[in-house]
Amino acid sequence: MFFKFRILPLCFAAAAILIATPSQARDADTVFFESVAGTWKGPGEIVAGKYKGTKFVCNLEGDPTATKQSGISLDGTCRVGVFNQKMSAVITRKGKGYTGRFLDGAAGKGLDIVSGKISGNRAVMGINRKTLDGAMIARLHDSETMNVTISVKVGEQMVPVIGMTLKRTARSVKTGLLR
Repeated sequence: MFFKFRILPLCFAAAAILIATPSQARDADTVFFESVAGTWKGPGEIVAGKYKGTKFVCNLEGDPTATKQSGISLDGTCRVGVFNQKMSAVITRKGKGYTGRFLDGAAGKGLDIVSGKISGNRAVMGINRKTLDGAMIARLHDSETMNVTISVKVGEQMVPVIGMTLKRTARSVKTGLLR
Protein backbone atom coordinates (compact mmCIF):
# COMPACT_ATOMS: atom_id res chain seq x y z
CA MET A 1 0.00 0.00 0.00
CA PHE A 2 2.96 2.33 0.61
CA PHE A 3 3.77 2.45 -3.09
CA LYS A 4 0.25 3.62 -3.94
CA PHE A 5 0.95 6.74 -1.92
CA ARG A 6 3.83 7.63 -4.22
CA ILE A 7 1.23 8.44 -6.87
CA LEU A 8 -0.70 10.72 -4.49
CA PRO A 9 1.58 13.73 -5.07
CA LEU A 10 0.31 13.63 -8.66
CA CYS A 11 -3.27 13.54 -7.37
CA PHE A 12 -2.57 16.46 -5.13
CA ALA A 13 -0.93 18.36 -7.93
CA ALA A 14 -4.20 18.15 -9.77
CA ALA A 15 -6.18 19.55 -6.91
CA ALA A 16 -3.77 22.26 -5.85
CA ILE A 17 -4.87 24.89 -8.36
CA LEU A 18 -8.29 25.16 -6.77
CA ILE A 19 -7.75 27.98 -4.31
CA ALA A 20 -7.59 31.70 -5.06
CA THR A 21 -5.05 34.17 -3.82
CA PRO A 22 -5.02 37.96 -3.77
CA SER A 23 -3.29 39.88 -6.53
CA GLN A 24 -2.89 43.56 -7.11
CA ALA A 25 -4.00 43.23 -10.72
CA ARG A 26 -7.23 41.56 -11.83
CA ASP A 27 -5.66 39.62 -14.67
CA ALA A 28 -7.01 36.39 -16.17
CA ASP A 29 -5.06 34.26 -13.69
CA THR A 30 -6.52 36.08 -10.69
CA VAL A 31 -10.04 35.89 -12.12
CA PHE A 32 -9.63 32.12 -12.62
CA PHE A 33 -8.31 31.57 -9.09
CA GLU A 34 -11.16 33.61 -7.61
CA SER A 35 -13.71 31.59 -9.59
CA VAL A 36 -12.47 28.32 -8.09
CA ALA A 37 -11.90 29.51 -4.51
CA GLY A 38 -13.42 27.33 -1.82
CA THR A 39 -13.35 23.91 -0.27
CA TRP A 40 -13.41 20.95 -2.64
CA LYS A 41 -13.97 17.22 -2.27
CA GLY A 42 -14.08 14.48 -4.79
CA PRO A 43 -13.10 11.09 -6.11
CA GLY A 44 -10.36 10.24 -8.51
CA GLU A 45 -8.88 7.20 -10.15
CA ILE A 46 -5.53 6.16 -11.50
CA VAL A 47 -6.36 5.26 -15.11
CA ALA A 48 -3.00 3.98 -16.38
CA GLY A 49 0.17 2.34 -15.14
CA LYS A 50 1.01 -0.09 -12.37
CA TYR A 51 -1.78 1.12 -10.06
CA LYS A 52 -4.48 1.40 -12.72
CA GLY A 53 -7.92 1.16 -11.11
CA THR A 54 -6.84 2.55 -7.72
CA LYS A 55 -9.52 4.91 -6.44
CA PHE A 56 -9.00 7.76 -3.98
CA VAL A 57 -10.87 10.73 -2.45
CA CYS A 58 -9.38 14.14 -1.69
CA ASN A 59 -10.58 16.83 0.75
CA LEU A 60 -8.80 20.12 0.10
CA GLU A 61 -8.96 23.61 1.53
CA GLY A 62 -6.87 26.58 0.59
CA ASP A 63 -5.81 29.92 1.95
CA PRO A 64 -4.29 32.90 0.19
CA THR A 65 -0.49 32.89 -0.01
CA ALA A 66 1.48 35.45 1.92
CA THR A 67 3.20 36.68 -1.24
CA LYS A 68 2.11 39.69 -3.28
CA GLN A 69 2.20 37.60 -6.46
CA SER A 70 -0.66 35.47 -7.71
CA GLY A 71 -0.38 31.99 -6.28
CA ILE A 72 -1.81 29.19 -4.20
CA SER A 73 -1.30 27.66 -0.79
CA LEU A 74 -3.23 24.47 -0.09
CA ASP A 75 -3.55 21.88 2.66
CA GLY A 76 -5.66 18.77 2.90
CA THR A 77 -5.70 15.00 2.68
CA CYS A 78 -6.22 12.33 0.08
CA ARG A 79 -7.46 8.90 1.11
CA VAL A 80 -6.85 5.51 -0.50
CA GLY A 81 -8.92 2.88 1.31
CA VAL A 82 -8.32 3.42 5.03
CA PHE A 83 -5.02 5.26 4.54
CA ASN A 84 -4.83 9.08 4.61
CA GLN A 85 -1.97 11.08 3.13
CA LYS A 86 -1.46 14.70 4.18
CA MET A 87 -1.06 17.06 1.24
CA SER A 88 0.40 20.53 0.93
CA ALA A 89 1.30 22.77 -1.97
CA VAL A 90 2.63 26.21 -2.79
CA ILE A 91 2.44 27.61 -6.32
CA THR A 92 3.60 31.14 -7.14
CA ARG A 93 3.55 33.15 -10.33
CA LYS A 94 7.01 33.73 -11.77
CA GLY A 95 6.95 36.05 -14.75
CA LYS A 96 4.35 34.69 -17.16
CA GLY A 97 4.49 31.15 -15.71
CA TYR A 98 4.38 29.41 -12.35
CA THR A 99 6.80 27.67 -10.03
CA GLY A 100 6.19 25.74 -6.84
CA ARG A 101 6.15 22.42 -5.10
CA PHE A 102 3.84 19.70 -3.88
CA LEU A 103 4.75 18.14 -0.55
CA ASP A 104 8.51 18.73 -0.28
CA GLY A 105 9.16 19.08 -4.03
CA ALA A 106 11.04 16.84 -6.44
CA ALA A 107 14.13 16.89 -4.21
CA GLY A 108 12.07 15.00 -1.62
CA LYS A 109 9.01 12.81 -2.19
CA GLY A 110 6.92 15.36 -4.06
CA LEU A 111 6.79 17.21 -7.37
CA ASP A 112 7.93 20.55 -8.73
CA ILE A 113 5.74 22.94 -10.69
CA VAL A 114 7.97 24.12 -13.53
CA SER A 115 5.54 26.15 -15.66
CA GLY A 116 1.94 27.20 -15.88
CA LYS A 117 -0.65 29.02 -17.91
CA ILE A 118 -4.29 29.92 -17.34
CA SER A 119 -6.72 30.57 -20.16
CA GLY A 120 -10.41 31.18 -19.47
CA ASN A 121 -11.82 28.31 -17.40
CA ARG A 122 -8.72 26.11 -17.82
CA ALA A 123 -5.32 25.95 -16.12
CA VAL A 124 -2.33 23.94 -17.30
CA MET A 125 0.65 23.38 -14.99
CA GLY A 126 3.90 21.69 -16.04
CA ILE A 127 5.07 19.13 -13.46
CA ASN A 128 8.44 17.46 -12.95
CA ARG A 129 10.05 14.85 -10.73
CA LYS A 130 13.52 13.69 -11.76
CA THR A 131 12.99 12.03 -15.19
CA LEU A 132 9.19 12.40 -15.10
CA ASP A 133 7.71 15.29 -17.05
CA GLY A 134 4.01 15.91 -17.37
CA ALA A 135 1.10 18.28 -17.16
CA MET A 136 -1.86 18.84 -14.92
CA ILE A 137 -4.95 20.25 -16.63
CA ALA A 138 -7.82 21.59 -14.52
CA ARG A 139 -11.03 22.74 -16.17
CA LEU A 140 -13.89 24.44 -14.39
CA HIS A 141 -16.89 22.60 -15.88
CA ASP A 142 -19.35 24.85 -14.03
CA SER A 143 -19.21 26.92 -10.84
CA GLU A 144 -19.44 23.80 -8.66
CA THR A 145 -17.47 21.17 -10.62
CA MET A 146 -13.77 20.91 -11.49
CA ASN A 147 -12.41 18.20 -13.80
CA VAL A 148 -8.71 17.45 -13.46
CA THR A 149 -6.44 15.27 -15.58
CA ILE A 150 -2.77 14.50 -15.01
CA SER A 151 -0.76 13.23 -17.93
CA VAL A 152 2.88 12.14 -18.15
CA LYS A 153 5.17 12.20 -21.13
CA VAL A 154 5.97 8.76 -22.56
CA GLY A 155 8.29 9.13 -25.52
CA GLU A 156 6.81 11.97 -27.56
CA GLN A 157 3.23 11.40 -26.35
CA MET A 158 1.31 12.66 -23.30
CA VAL A 159 -0.55 9.78 -21.60
CA PRO A 160 -3.38 10.48 -19.09
CA VAL A 161 -2.71 8.67 -15.80
CA ILE A 162 -5.05 10.28 -13.26
CA GLY A 163 -8.56 11.67 -13.52
CA MET A 164 -10.53 13.50 -10.83
CA THR A 165 -13.87 15.24 -10.48
CA LEU A 166 -14.05 17.64 -7.54
CA LYS A 167 -17.21 19.25 -6.21
CA ARG A 168 -17.35 22.48 -4.28
CA THR A 169 -18.40 21.84 -0.67
CA ALA A 170 -18.27 25.43 0.59
CA ARG A 171 -17.40 28.76 -0.93
CA SER A 172 -14.84 30.95 0.83
CA VAL A 173 -16.51 33.94 2.42
CA LYS A 174 -14.60 36.89 3.81
CA THR A 175 -16.00 38.20 7.07
CA GLY A 176 -15.05 40.99 9.40
CA LEU A 177 -16.01 42.53 12.69
CA LEU A 178 -18.79 45.09 12.80
CA ARG A 179 -17.94 48.06 14.96
